[in-house]
Amino acid sequence: MSQRDTPIFDAIVRIDRLPSGGRSVDVDASEAERAAIAEAMNILSVERFVAHLTVVPLRSGLRAQGKLEAAVTQASTVSFEPVTETVVEEIDRVFLPAPREAQAPAPGSEVFVDLEDDDFPDHIDGPEVDLSALLLETLALGLDPYPRLPGESLDALGLRTGDAEESPFAQLARLKGEDPDKS
Repeated sequence: MSQRDTPIFDAIVRIDRLPSGGRSVDVDASEAERAAIAEAMNILSVERFVAHLTVVPLRSGLRAQGKLEAAVTQASTVSFEPVTETVVEEIDRVFLPAPREAQAPAPGSEVFVDLEDDDFPDHIDGPEVDLSALLLETLALGLDPYPRLPGESLDALGLRTGDAEESPFAQLARLKGEDPDKS
């Protein structure tokens, strides 16, 4: 197992040892774990990473429901200044065993897969599910893809963002200090 495959924190659930009433999985990441999460997400820092999941058995697999709360700092996409963000995401995911070869559809037969279904299950191989990957994925999807400070824009920095495309010769004339409209 490589360093990349090693989970950042322990959130492994064994399906064969899961009580019929389910169990709770609580994660409160330590400082070292939060630093590893920030590095994995390619963000400046993670100040808080807390998750509470209820895991119950479901059709030879499991269902994980709960909430992830995180406080992170990313670099602004405009000025690269630190931008703090709070992420609160609800989690509801189903993990089912992958179909066995005996249950696999016949070659050439049609298989209907509804990709719009919200309850599309994740397939698992083996007796355990690592929920750390689910939590990291949930955080990644909850992050603002274009973080900016309030009121920050390219126009405020004095950068031209005009709709009309300027010719390379007009740009060169402007760099030389000439008026491109008089040429």
